[in-house]
Parts: sequence; structure tokens; C-alpha cells
Amino acid sequence: MRHVLLTIVMFVFAAPAMAQTYATPKPRRQFVTVSFDWMNTEPLHFASHPLEDLVGRPVASTQNEEFEYQTRDEQVQIDVLEFRKKNRGVSAAVYPLGLSSGPTLGIRGSIEQMPTIRINFEGPEAPADYAMTGAMAYDIGAGLFVADRSEGWGLGSHAFVMGGVGRISADERDGTRTFAEGGGGLNVGPIGVELAVKFAWNRFSEPVKHTFLTIPVTVRASLSF
Repeated sequence: MRHVLLTIVMFVFAAPAMAQTYATPKPRRQFVTVSFDWMNTEPLHFASHPLEDLVGRPVASTQNEEFEYQTRDEQVQIDVLEFRKKNRGVSAAVYPLGLSSGPTLGIRGSIEQMPTIRINFEGPEAPADYAMTGAMAYDIGAGLFVADRSEGWGLGSHAFVMGGVGRISADERDGTRTFAEGGGGLNVGPIGVELAVKFAWNRFSEPVKHTFLTIPVTVRASLSF
């Protein structure tokens, strides 16, 4: 009987310890991420913006080997001599509340190269040739960042969606833009890689008011701390 009572007492005191769950240590919060960016930029609706804006009439693509576009009245022929797609940039993101696991607010600023654009116009009513060289975009945006990071050098992941505004400085003219961006990536400790897509609406007032839409697909190599 004594042995039975002793066994019951040991079981009563041991049960709470057995019921305790193991608490996984949370990863350290990160507050800043800096990155180097490689971008491949595609234009969207290029015939409408900026070509129609520049010639002031409807434009359509052609199958002609000598030029890519022409106005629908065939009075102006348009040849896009250059649209540089491969560009680079740098960016920095700040998380005021810290980034660990779960959602948080993020603010990202970036400096990006924009495509070099050269367009030739020919015809009796053609405008002057167009060029945009040395263009840089200075963007600032805010959005939601969601992370699932691991402690130490474990593998983690993150995703984000954001919107913002920017200023454009080029050799020939200055402009402004608005953008929306989303993406995600993987992290090993403080080192990460990210894939993102940005939709940017770029606006200029010279030589005439015109706009164009660019879609840079960006690969980022990042360091967080």
C-alpha cells in the first residue's frame, strides 16, 4: 500500500511538468534591410504612352522592318532605337516596429536606374526625335511586410506589398511617378534574396505632357540588422 501511495504522489507532481509545452525561441527583431537590386524593365502599352502623347494622334504597331510603329493616318513613322531593359539600383527598408515573425509596417526608399529611351520620328508632321538618358528614380513607399523568420541562421521567408511616389531626374527633363510593388523572398539569418514586381506610372511635362508605364522585375540581394 505504501508503494502505491508513493507512486500516486510522484505521478501527481510529475504530471504538470509533463504537460508543459516547449516554447520555441523567437528570432531577433530586425529593423533595417539594405539591398542591391538588379532590374529587368518592360514597357506596357508603349504605343499609347508615350508615343500617342508625343505625336498627338493614335498610333499602331506595324510589321514593317524599317520602323515599329506609325500613326493610324500613316503620316508619321516611329522607330524605337533603344529601350534599355537591364538596370540597377540600391534600396533600404526600415521597420519601425521591428520585423521578426508575423506582419509589420515597412518603409522602403530606393534609387533606381531607369531605361534609356531613344525614339526616331519621320514624316511630314513628325515631332522632333525623343531621348531620355541618364534617368534615375528616387522612390519612397510604405506597406505591409509579413515574415516567417527562424532563429539564428535558420531558413525563413517574407513577403510584402506596398505603394508610393517618386521623383525622376534625367539629362533632358525631370518628372514624377507613382508605383505599386509586391514580392517575397527567402532569408538565411541576416542574408536574403528577394523577387519583386513594380508597376510604375511615370509622368513628364516636356517636350509635351506625356507618360509611360514601366514594369521592372527586380532581384534583390539583401542584408538585414
